[in-house]
Amino acid sequence: MKQIHPVVAEVTSRIAARSAALRSDYLERMRAARIEGPSRARLACSNAAHVFAAAGPDKPELKSGRGPNIGIVTAYNDMLSAHQPFEGYPAMIRAAAREAGATAQVAGGVPAMCDGVTQGRAGMELSLFSRDVIALSTAVALSHDSFDAVLLLGVCDKIVPGLFMGAASFGHLPLIFVPAGPMPSGISNPEKARIRQAYAEGRAGREELLEAEAASYHSPGTCTFYGTANSNQLLMEAMGLMVPGAAFVNPGTPLRDALTRAATWRAATLADAAKQRTSFAETVDERSFANAVVALMATGGSTNHTLHLIAMARAVGLILTWKDMADLSAVTPLLARVYPNGAADVNHFQAAGGFALLARELMQAGLLQAEARTVWSNTLEPYARMPALDDARLVWQDPPARSRDVAVLRPADDPFSSDGGLRLLAGNLGQSVVKVSAVRSEHWQIEAPARVFDDQAALEAAFKAGRLEGDFVAVVRFQGPRANGMPELHKLTPFLASLQDRGQKVALVTDGRMSGASGKVLAAIHVTPEALDGGPLTRIEDGDLIRIDSRRGLLEADVPAEVLGARQPAAPGTSDASWGTGRELFSLMRRTAGPAERGASFLFEDQPA
Repeated sequence: MKQIHPVVAEVTSRIAARSAALRSDYLERMRAARIEGPSRARLACSNAAHVFAAAGPDKPELKSGRGPNIGIVTAYNDMLSAHQPFEGYPAMIRAAAREAGATAQVAGGVPAMCDGVTQGRAGMELSLFSRDVIALSTAVALSHDSFDAVLLLGVCDKIVPGLFMGAASFGHLPLIFVPAGPMPSGISNPEKARIRQAYAEGRAGREELLEAEAASYHSPGTCTFYGTANSNQLLMEAMGLMVPGAAFVNPGTPLRDALTRAATWRAATLADAAKQRTSFAETVDERSFANAVVALMATGGSTNHTLHLIAMARAVGLILTWKDMADLSAVTPLLARVYPNGAADVNHFQAAGGFALLARELMQAGLLQAEARTVWSNTLEPYARMPALDDARLVWQDPPARSRDVAVLRPADDPFSSDGGLRLLAGNLGQSVVKVSAVRSEHWQIEAPARVFDDQAALEAAFKAGRLEGDFVAVVRFQGPRANGMPELHKLTPFLASLQDRGQKVALVTDGRMSGASGKVLAAIHVTPEALDGGPLTRIEDGDLIRIDSRRGLLEADVPAEVLGARQPAAPGTSDASWGTGRELFSLMRRTAGPAERGASFLFEDQPA
């Protein structure tokens, strides 16, 4: 393997240095929680009886106190296509656990909302905070303190980060993520995008749009575009927290079932005190997060992870920053083009060589740190191999020597781009991130008058009324975590893309989020300080010249400081995010949420800078 790139080494070192006190406290707490032998052995008899009362064939083993007991935390529901396959996992895992001399029980379920369903609707204002609710739900599930290892069943946007954050409080145990895999390919992503845009422009009806969407989202499994859900799966491989090669194997296949059984056997092995129990806290460190960021940048992954990875790191006592991510992006070549950064889907990515080929290329380039520990071994190297079945036996094979489709996945010495496309912007409008990997280079900068909106519905109404003429920068404010939970504004993409296709120069500036499926329109997102906290976006007026320069890292209004400072800050519009669709239950979370650059979580009191 090539020597680690100096920037990767420097970023990893500074994460460790700035986190030293926080990390030491976390590790000390995990060491204090650790015990020898099965966890349930320390339960009083009455407590223990509740554990095995309904355990059926596993009751004698649980009662005896022998062998590890694996807790299953599941995000199963049968509305989400990505999570529907989890319905049969508990029975499969229990059977595999018995084969390994262990037992397994469903410790609890966590909520799993679908951003595809709630996109553009009031429910989306609960989406980001559902991550922290999932973390809390995971903690409740594991609080029974009768498990020796944990299998975490989740796929989609907030679910994997939430499971990670909650399980981190039980980091004295081994933890393995168990995915369900992507659905087979349906309608092509470019065709889906074309029909969506035609519908936004009034050139296609609801029936045509519904048929296209149904042909895209058509069976059990994860949506096949490379949004936050599939970014989650790739990151769990890059961090070595699942069985090697498990991320993108389709559900309902013999290989998928074999990988799930393998996760169970591995959890039982890691939990065996006689074989030196290997904990999550010992597995995940600053190298894991540097590897995750590099893998995310090399594939043009979801911008939502500029929030999630920071919150996940904080849960294990590490402080990760936007600058760390931008610095790693600057030296990481873009090796994959998967929709919205290209036409292909994740099945095409997997067929071209998948994560195994990507990992091999990045390790050989000195960008992935192979010495990082994983749930499979003391190195990341097993993740540079692909799983297969050899007469029903699970084996791992080398990926192809070269990508099977260089339009989807390229070698490190011949990338699509020399960097990963994530840029950190700063100026008199605050701090922001922008992803340009899906944006054509001629759109990377813009200077245009502001059109100011206090919610996405107002922009949609202006588009449909034909009032969005000429070049402009749409400023959509009061969309931050404290204002309304920081919803994704993906619904705006077809409108702005349509105007851009007509020849107008357009861009977006917002303190909200864009979807992991956001694409070709320049968008400065996660602006902080957010408007509700008195951020500079409250002082922008229609007609102010806005400058976004993703090459130079600028986000600014061409307004004199004394003029900007003298303006009366705008107040939120008339739309009320405080009630309806359960939003009234989240008022405390909105009030206590941290800023975007610190993960937008309400779980951490100190919110380190």
